[in-house]
Amino acid sequence: MSAQSELAVAAPETRLIRGLGLFDSTMIIAGSMIGSGIFIVSADIARTVGHPLLLLTVWSVAGVMTVLAALSYGELAAAMPNAGGQYVYIREAFSPLFGFLYGWTLFAVIQTGTIAAVAVAFGKFLGVFWPWVSAGNVLFRIPLGFTWIPFSSQILVGVAVTVLLTWVNTQGLRVGATVQNIFTVCKIGSLLAVAMVGIFLGKVVSPIVASAPIHWDLNLAGLFGAAMVGPLFSMDAWNNITFTAGEVAHPKRNLPLSLALGTMLVISLYVMTNISYLHTLTLEQIAQAPEDRVAAYAFQILFGPWGRLLISGAIMISTFGCLNGLILSGARVYYAMAHDGLFFARAARVEPRHHTPRFSLWIQALWTCLLTMSGTYSQLLDYVIFAALLFYALTMAGIFRLRRIRPQMERPYRALGYPLLTTLYIVAAAGVMLSLLIYKPSFSLRGLLIVLTGVPVYFLWRRHGSVRDFSASD
Repeated sequence: MSAQSELAVAAPETRLIRGLGLFDSTMIIAGSMIGSGIFIVSADIARTVGHPLLLLTVWSVAGVMTVLAALSYGELAAAMPNAGGQYVYIREAFSPLFGFLYGWTLFAVIQTGTIAAVAVAFGKFLGVFWPWVSAGNVLFRIPLGFTWIPFSSQILVGVAVTVLLTWVNTQGLRVGATVQNIFTVCKIGSLLAVAMVGIFLGKVVSPIVASAPIHWDLNLAGLFGAAMVGPLFSMDAWNNITFTAGEVAHPKRNLPLSLALGTMLVISLYVMTNISYLHTLTLEQIAQAPEDRVAAYAFQILFGPWGRLLISGAIMISTFGCLNGLILSGARVYYAMAHDGLFFARAARVEPRHHTPRFSLWIQALWTCLLTMSGTYSQLLDYVIFAALLFYALTMAGIFRLRRIRPQMERPYRALGYPLLTTLYIVAAAGVMLSLLIYKPSFSLRGLLIVLTGVPVYFLWRRHGSVRDFSASD
């Protein structure tokens, strides 16, 4: 019997429960996607591509790629609605090693590093209202090797909010989902307000009317691909709902539908927000926004000092909801890995009273706090976008492989536009990865190195751990 089958027949009080509806699932997707990126990354894109229409095109192409991936993932999610999501898809399509490498990278930096970065961003914008919270307000220093790491009040807030939301999610799926729903609805309203205010009150001439012609060449094409890092990162985490697939009610319907609804909602808001920026600021102003805070700069121009406070409040709501979604969903991957014997055994346990993977949540929080205190998470995040794209492309390729090796698998939903649109995503992802290798080789190669460090860890775990026999399943 496979680990997933064993999980299915576990006593009701010791297993995850299917308590997420369609609205909950859609809010997890939207809430996990919308963080702080949409408020800042347009500055870097503007500096890279140097044209207003290209700014919008970069966001639009990244959005199309995300929707294509989400529509294709729906097939895998409906066919294998188990906790762990993308980890399970890669494991089943290719091998436990490839699945472990994804889970390893997710735990090492993709999920935990993102939580750390968003938590510190929350503290950064809290500092607008409470100046004591600042990166410059160093409370003490932590010895690390031959150096000392400053522990600031901003880091303290990041650690505190991570611990708080981890505790909230140990109190039950419904508690975590309710927090997610409330803050996601608020942040969607806030982002929509940002978009509408700029579009209707902005004084800059429409970029479609005023922009100069675009002269394409190989260099511009490469820069275009490299510029997509920011939007793709800002749109990332849409796959987090697949991590919680074991807790989604009616998963064969709700998982594909929530993937489509959640990603299209967020991408529409992102494109509208960038149109708003271009109606409020010139491209040069966007590129030169102080500390890349494009939204804050736009609101300051429209409303003066109050604009900065308004946008800071909106970003705090956004980052808080994003943190909750990331914390809730990420722990389910380590839970699934532990059931396969590829993570700490205690992570496979479900707390019987609240039906939550408590240990998995807390070990995720522990590593996140260590990354937060180390101050290295921002550099690590630069390294992993290449790895994240690699795993997305690998998962998409898994659709082809699973259709070949498991034609009998029940597929309540089939990938829209397969095989053309699925292939198109893989080609587009490969193009972006190639651009990253050319224009940001150090980041890309270091990201690949983080993935490869999981290979010896996998074989050590197989040697010393209690790994289940994958060949006996299915």
